[in-house]
Amino acid sequence: MRLLAALLLVVPLLAAACGSGGAGSPESVVREWSDALNSGDNERAADLFAHGAQVVQNNTVLFLQTHEDAVDFNSDLPCSGKIVDVKTDKDTATATFVLGDRKANRCDSPGARAIAAVKVLHGKIVLWHQLPSPQPLPPPPV
Repeated sequence: MRLLAALLLVVPLLAAACGSGGAGSPESVVREWSDALNSGDNERAADLFAHGAQVVQNNTVLFLQTHEDAVDFNSDLPCSGKIVDVKTDKDTATATFVLGDRKANRCDSPGARAIAAVKVLHGKIVLWHQLPSPQPLPPPPV
């Protein structure tokens, strides 16, 4: 009887630990990365990138071979980003951010939207790809 009671307590804990979209999911990793970046913690943001992660931004492709490469990439981002939407498809989260100033530097386009597709494997970012953002609609004619 005690064994059955113990199993009834342990099985739900194990199921929760296995995760159904929790820690290590693409969305949770993107949110953790954004939180680290927004708080100015480039080390913590870099910890979320796998060694050799690919970064695609505009027409540039980088491979973050070392932790220091990942720190440098995150440090060089001029803006913070508040997540306003996340869509997940398998191991990729596509997040839309509203840009703002970072603690260490001013954003070059505050209030603009940016979109990034982030592929996550085993809780680490293996691909960070900035996608084209839709241009804001012009004001209606008067």
